[in-house]
Amino acid sequence: MTADPAWFADRARLEDGNWLFATYVFETEREPREAAADLCREQSTAQWARPGVTEDFRPRHGAKVVALRTLRSSPAPLHPSPFDGPGPFATAEVVVALPAGNFGANFGMLLTTLLGEGTFFTPGIATIRLTDLQVPDAYANRFPGPQFGVEGLRASFGVKARPFLFGVVKPNVGLDPASFAALAEAAWRGGLDACKDDEQLADAVWSPLAERARLCGEARRRAEAETGEKKIYVSNITDEIARLRPHHDAALAGGANTLMLNALPLGLPAARYVREWARVPLLAHFDMVASVSRAPGFGVESAVLTLLQRMAGFDIILFPGLGARMRSTEAEVRANIEACRRPLGTLRAALPVPGGSSVPGDLAGIRALV
Repeated sequence: MTADPAWFADRARLEDGNWLFATYVFETEREPREAAADLCREQSTAQWARPGVTEDFRPRHGAKVVALRTLRSSPAPLHPSPFDGPGPFATAEVVVALPAGNFGANFGMLLTTLLGEGTFFTPGIATIRLTDLQVPDAYANRFPGPQFGVEGLRASFGVKARPFLFGVVKPNVGLDPASFAALAEAAWRGGLDACKDDEQLADAVWSPLAERARLCGEARRRAEAETGEKKIYVSNITDEIARLRPHHDAALAGGANTLMLNALPLGLPAARYVREWARVPLLAHFDMVASVSRAPGFGVESAVLTLLQRMAGFDIILFPGLGARMRSTEAEVRANIEACRRPLGTLRAALPVPGGSSVPGDLAGIRALV
């Protein structure tokens, strides 16, 4: 079987701001060119024919292969399945151009195209991983991006020419609001810029968000008066969508001056919704990222998710940092930092925060990276 040339194009002819370029690495028992063409078919117009009608939607709506190379051959895929054939399996890297008109500035439809049924159920592709996403300026500018960005954060909180120091109040689950606020106040007085709720703490029966925010707001103001420095309390407002705005209002009324969302569990469309009316910086926590990024050869690179969170409007983006617990290589951490900073239309840069089980002795290494 020969791959239909209609699924292939010269990238130079598509650099008009109307195409996104997604890089995938996949394994297949088929000829890689045929598998890549079918990937484009599955991600765009599958060319079902209406009876008695001759039409071809591919010139306008079809995804296109703009680069393809075979990396290696192996007798079995990374993740064997009873549905695999006898092999061998070719591993290939493909760059697919996706027409932005198919999905618009719509996170739900963009993710469905990039990481949906079509991508992961393309015939003959055993494993596939989205490794990079290049977004044209014209498309990026249709998203809000960070409201404050790095420069705005520095101006708002008076942190100049040095890193921000973030800390999480622990124990993360079980503290009453008064005990939580006391620990936060001690940390602020000790030199931390920001104390935050843990990702597993939001509006709990034993620690209501409004009460915790009020007590932390009072503690923050006392620490500011003592140290002469602005301090940051990050309140986690993650909840059902209908409760996001009430939590935003209660947190700010109490004294929070930054808000956290568990970005992927909540969903990028919901995060973008909060960005539309939030009056303070937004911080994204990396929950669920490992579940779709850690398996070799499968899922999506974490830096792609960081880029999408920046587009959604997060000013501060947490991602797994260095250390044995976080299982992140230096290359992965650097890629996430780059996703926060790289040019992206008129969108501001987000503040990259590699974290997770970091201790004071790790600060020099982290600073060298960021």
